[in-house]
Amino acid sequence: MALTTQQRKENILNQVFQSGQVMVKSLASELSVSEATIRRDLRTLADEKKIELVYGGATLIRNSDFSFRSKQMRNIEGKRVIGRLASEIVSDADLIFIDSGTTGFEMSPFLKMKRELSIIVNSSRLTLELADKPDFNVISLGGRYRPDRMDCVGPLATATLENLRGYIAFIGADGLSIEFGITASDIESAHLYGLAVKNARETILLVDHSKFLSPSLFRIVDWEGISRVITDLKPQLQWTEFLESKGIEILYP
Repeated sequence: MALTTQQRKENILNQVFQSGQVMVKSLASELSVSEATIRRDLRTLADEKKIELVYGGATLIRNSDFSFRSKQMRNIEGKRVIGRLASEIVSDADLIFIDSGTTGFEMSPFLKMKRELSIIVNSSRLTLELADKPDFNVISLGGRYRPDRMDCVGPLATATLENLRGYIAFIGADGLSIEFGITASDIESAHLYGLAVKNARETILLVDHSKFLSPSLFRIVDWEGISRVITDLKPQLQWTEFLESKGIEILYP
């Protein structure tokens, strides 16, 4: 299925934020469009002050923002759809883990319609968002606080998580690979969420369509740890065939 112009631009931005730069030839091959089309997309993004053009491709603008707020603005409608679908899996009185990513955060307004949930989080923003529901039991992992991401990681967070079991984990990713698995752009997130998957009774992956294009550097977990994938668009055929071969259910609108 061909991507729209907006979807191509979101994919390009996602790759730029992950790797720091993109090249016209590789983007054209990955997105199945002409190099002229990619150049037009890059010029538009550069005019919007989102990237900087270089010979043969584009790079991050100096001092680019990797914060939670910046990431939250990317493909916001797709993330809201994923958040709604993920919340439909949750029943009253469930025990769940939600990572600190922007896609998981979009579950919060729908979760507030539930009753008596126990929710494990490492996100300070998600803690505040859910804490005003008096029948919720919000368990914050603690640890080293990262102001830009508004979350906690490190040995204290993992030590707390080691003592928790029996929950359903909802995790996101910065990139995906059929061979390498589910990945994150930083090692601390990858380590913490890998442990969350290990201790969960079930893990559900929340990823928008752009994450299927390329992996990040650090593996969170391989595909054997995932039971379901929730996304905003039907994945390409190679992905649907692969996920089905692994017995992983795919949910999308």
